[in-house]
Amino acid sequence: MKLSEIGDRKTLRRSTGKALQLVLIAALTLEATGLLQYFYSQKGFREAAYGRVATQLQANRNKIMDVVNQAEAAVHNNVSYTRASLERSDSIIRVCWAIVRENPVVMGSTVSLVPGYLKDNPLYAPYVYNDADNNMIAVSLATPEYDYPSKEWFTMPLETGKGYWSEPYIDEGISDEIMTTYSVPVKDKDGNVAAVLTADIYLDWLAAMVGEIEMYPSAFYMIVSRQGRVMVSSDKSLIMRKTLDEIIEDLDDAESFAPLNRAMLEGKSGNMAIEVQGDKCQAYFAPVERTGWSMSIVIPENEIYKDLRRGGLITIILQIIGLAMLVIILRSFIRGQLKVRELDQKHERIESELHIASSIQMSMVPKEFPPFPDRKDLDIAAAIYPAKEVGGDLYDYFIRDERLFFCVGDVSGKGVPASLVMAVTRTSFRNMSAHVSSPGRIVSAMNDSVTSMNESSMFVTLFCGVLDLAKGVLRYCNAGHNPPMILTDSIRTLPVESNLPLGIVSGFEYAEQEVRFNFDDAVFLYTDGISEAENANHEQFGEERMTEALRGWKSAAEHLDNIKQRVSDFVGDAPQSDDITALFIHYMPVKHSITLKNDINQISLLPDFIHQTIMESKLDPELEGSLNLAIEEAVTNVISYAYPEGTEGTVVIDSDVGHSAVTFIISDSGIAFDPTARAEVDITAGVDERPIGGLGIHLVRHIMDQVRYERIGDRNVLILTKKY
Repeated sequence: MKLSEIGDRKTLRRSTGKALQLVLIAALTLEATGLLQYFYSQKGFREAAYGRVATQLQANRNKIMDVVNQAEAAVHNNVSYTRASLERSDSIIRVCWAIVRENPVVMGSTVSLVPGYLKDNPLYAPYVYNDADNNMIAVSLATPEYDYPSKEWFTMPLETGKGYWSEPYIDEGISDEIMTTYSVPVKDKDGNVAAVLTADIYLDWLAAMVGEIEMYPSAFYMIVSRQGRVMVSSDKSLIMRKTLDEIIEDLDDAESFAPLNRAMLEGKSGNMAIEVQGDKCQAYFAPVERTGWSMSIVIPENEIYKDLRRGGLITIILQIIGLAMLVIILRSFIRGQLKVRELDQKHERIESELHIASSIQMSMVPKEFPPFPDRKDLDIAAAIYPAKEVGGDLYDYFIRDERLFFCVGDVSGKGVPASLVMAVTRTSFRNMSAHVSSPGRIVSAMNDSVTSMNESSMFVTLFCGVLDLAKGVLRYCNAGHNPPMILTDSIRTLPVESNLPLGIVSGFEYAEQEVRFNFDDAVFLYTDGISEAENANHEQFGEERMTEALRGWKSAAEHLDNIKQRVSDFVGDAPQSDDITALFIHYMPVKHSITLKNDINQISLLPDFIHQTIMESKLDPELEGSLNLAIEEAVTNVISYAYPEGTEGTVVIDSDVGHSAVTFIISDSGIAFDPTARAEVDITAGVDERPIGGLGIHLVRHIMDQVRYERIGDRNVLILTKKY
C-alpha cells in the first residue's frame, strides 16, 4: 500500500469523524430547535384559542347587550308616561300594553304600585304579557298567592333608587320559561316613589345563541347570574339548579376552580389555567355589563394542542429521516472529495459573508410599501441600489407622536467598511430620534456617536427631517448632504445650511431649519449616486435631468421607478460607479380651515365646521358636543382678549384628521398670550377662594387629550388634540 493511500485513508477517517460530530451537533440543534418551536407554537395555539374565544365572548356579549339595551330603553322611555298615568289608575295598564306591543324583546310588563299608594286599592299591579300564541294577555299580580311586594324585582329598585336586573327565575304559572326582569322606581309628581315599572325578557334565546358557538368539541360553557346561579350551560342539568359554589362542592378540584369562581362573581374578564377531574384546561371568562351576569368557556388543553402534538410527531419523524439522509450524503461526499482547494473555501466563505452582510444591511432599512397603509396623509417610497454587494448608503423613517422622522445618508467609501459605518449610523438615528424631536439635536448626537468610533476616518453625509403631520411643519438639518428637491407648485432645491458631515469633528453644533408643508407638497431625497451617475462618455446625469424626471403627478413608488429607469437609460452599459438611494415623501393631510372675525357672533359658524371634521374622522359622534364646548371656549377667549378693543382681527381654525387623532389648530395675530401657562384651577376650593379666570382652559384641558401653545412669528398658535 502506498503512503499516499494511507494518508488518504487517515484523511478520510478524520473527515468522517468530523462529519459525524457535525451530524451529532446538527441532531442536537434540530432537537433543540424543535423543542423551542414546540414551546412557542404551544404559546401561539394558546393565544389563538384565547383570541378565538375572546372574540366569541365579545360577540355574544354584544348580542346580549343589544337585548338588554332594548329592554332598558323600553322601560326608561315610558317612565314619564307611567308618572302621568298614576293620577288615573284605570290608565296605568295602558303603559304595560304599550311596552309589550312596541318592543319585541319584552315578553311582559307591569306597573306595580307601592302598597297603600291607592287608598281604595292597597295592592294594584296590572300585568300584560305575550302568551305562547303571541296573544297579549292582561292579568293582575296583586293576588294573595303571588305577593308582588316581596319580590326581588320590586324591592331592589325601591332600595337602590335606580334600575335593577333581577336574578333569573322560572315564570311559574304563565310560561314556565326562564326569565329575568328589569325594573325601575317611578316617582309621582310630588317626588314620592309610587310604583315600579318593569320589562320581562325570556332567556330561551340566550341558550339558543350560546348553543350556536363554534368551539372546540370538548369545551364547556355557561352563563351565570350575579349570585352565581347557572342560567345557560352546555350541561342542561345545571341550568337553574346549581350555583357555582354548589358545582365546586361536587368536584375534586375545588381549589383549582375557586379563583375562576371568584373572578366570575366579581365581574372580571380574562383567562386562567385550571384542572377539571385531573385534566389541565384553559378557562376564559367575561362579564355582561349592568346585568351582573358572567360568561365562561372552559377548554381542555388536549383539545387546544391536539393538532400541534400531531404535527410535532410528524416533525420528529421527518427530522430522523433527514438526519439519516444527511449521514448518507456526508459520507458519500467525504469519500468522493478528500481534498477541497483552500482558494475555493475562501472564495465561498467570502461570497457567503458578503451575501449575509447584504441581507443584514438591507434588513435594517424599511422595505414594505406602502409603509403605513392605514394612513391617508402620507405616500412614501424608498429604495437602495448598491454598486457592490454591500454599500454605504442608508435611509430610514418612522412615525412617533404624529411626527414623521426620516433621514437619508451616504458613507464615504464603499464595500464592507462603509456598510458597517452605515449600520452604526442608522442605529444611532433610531436611538436618538426615539426620544428627541429636534433634528438638530438628533444630528449633533449622531455626529458625536460616529466620531467616537471613527478609527477609519470615514465620514457620513446625512439629511435628517422631522415632519409634524398635524401642523405641516418640516424641521430639518443637513450634514453636508445633497439638498433635497421640494415639489410644490414648482420643483426647487430646499435651502440648507452648510453643516459638516458626521464623523469629522466631535461637538459640532448643527444648525436646524424649518419650512412649511402644504397639502400635496412632496420632498425627494437622494444620494449623489443619482446626480453623478455617468454614461460611457463620462457625462453625469445631473440635477437638471433629475428635476425633469420628477415632473408630473405620480405616486411615490412611480416617481422612484421613473428616476431609476431614467438613470438606467442614461447610463446604458456603463458600470454603476456609486450606490444609488432615493426617498420620496408625499404629504396629503386631510384638513379643513375656517376664518372668523373677532366678533362673538361668529361663534355660530363653528358647529358645522366641527361636525364636518368629526364625520371624516374615527371619533365617536357622541363626543361632538364636548368638542364643540372646548373649541368654542378657546375661540371665544381669542375673540375676547387677543385684540385691543375696537381693533379688527381674525381667528383661523384649522382641523387635521390624522391616523390616530384629530387636531384643531387655533391661530391669531393678536397679543402674545399662552393660555396653557395658567396653573391648574382648584375646583374643590370655594368661590371666594378661587382667583378669577382659568376655568375656560381648565375645561379645554379636561375635554382634550393634549393642549399645546406655540408663538410662531407674530402669531399665537393653540393646538388641541383629541385621540381616537
